[in-house]
Parts: sequence; C-alpha cells; structure tokens
Amino acid sequence: MESGSEKEALFPPWTNTVLRVVLACLVLGAAFTFTFLFIFVRSPLYTGQFEPVTQPIEFDHRHHVGDAGIDCRFCHSTVETAATAGFPSTEVCMGCHNQIWNQSPLLQSVRASFYSGRPLVWRRVHELPDFAYFNHSIHVNKGVGCVTCHGRIDQMPAVMQQSPLTMSWCLDCHRDPKPNLRPHDRITDLAWQPSDPQATGDRVATNNHLHTRTSCTTCHR
Repeated sequence: MESGSEKEALFPPWTNTVLRVVLACLVLGAAFTFTFLFIFVRSPLYTGQFEPVTQPIEFDHRHHVGDAGIDCRFCHSTVETAATAGFPSTEVCMGCHNQIWNQSPLLQSVRASFYSGRPLVWRRVHELPDFAYFNHSIHVNKGVGCVTCHGRIDQMPAVMQQSPLTMSWCLDCHRDPKPNLRPHDRITDLAWQPSDPQATGDRVATNNHLHTRTSCTTCHR
C-alpha cells in the first residue's frame, strides 16, 4: 500500500495559481467597478451638464435677457414665492409678441397655443431626483443668485445645465454659502460681481439670518 505522503493530490499544483488569479481578478474587478461608477455619476455623461435642451420654440435667452434686458422673474414668476420657479405661460409670451414679430413663422407654435388654449410643453433643463427636496424661494430670499446654479443664461443660445447638481456640490454651498450670496436687488443680475465677496457674503448672511444647513432632513424629507 502507498503511504499518505505518496498519494496523488486531488488537484494539480497549477490550480493554486489559477485560484489566485481568479481571486485577484474578482477583487480588482469589484474595485474598478466601484471606482468607475463613483466617477461616472459625477461626470457630465450622467449629470447632463453642458447638453443644450431643445424647446418647443426657438427661445434665445441671449436676446431676451442679454439684449432686451428682461428680468428672470418676468417669465419665472414664482421663483420668490414657491418651490418651483415656474414656466412662462403662452399669455406671457403673447403679451409682447402680439405686437413684436407677430407674423414670424418661428412663433407659429406660440400663436397656435394661444388661440387653441393648449399650453406649450416646455422641457425641463434642471431636474433633481424625486428623493431630493429643493425650494427656489428660500434660496432666492436668502441671497443666492440665479447665476450660482444656472450659470450665464444670458450667454446661452439654448439653455443647458451648467452645474453638476450633485449632492457634494450642494453640500459645499450649504457648508459655506457666503461666497454665493448677493444683495436682493442683484439676485437676477447675471453679470454682477461683488467687489469684496467675503464682506458681501458676511453682510447678506447677517441681514438674512442665514445659517448653514447640512442635516439630512434639509433636502431629504
């Protein structure tokens, strides 16, 4: 009979190497997958940054805001009083365009909406997930300007999402909002820059009784 030391092994020696390679691939694969997803959800490919959104009519903010000087609140009338900024109704558009460019083919869909009573269906540009609560009015009334989140709308032929709107991006501002604060009369002035950002932030924060908000229930309710 053969002694125990002379018995053949159940698996050949090379299987040990295969096992080590497989385990290494699993660990590295899991690490790569986690890293890839971590980077991907913060990239413009996922957040939708810098992708112009086509609207039902060719509305150029460069002309309406930059050239004509129309205030943001003329079209987004609930930005100071409600959670949403609101979309312009057809009546708001026709308030000007029943006299200006009232025969332009570019505005045919606006005239059709006005006479038929069917509202224009605007496409949302900035969209947060359902589990995140955001209120425009509290931000505006505390001194956060439109340009902080939306960028230079007055320089965009087609509006795009300028900011990532990720959780970390929001928290950066919630931890230290002062650099983004401005007087209320400059809230919609996209080109305005404070001469002393720190002093302006301190003053606005004091006047508006602003405090940092970083608890989970601030945004997740």
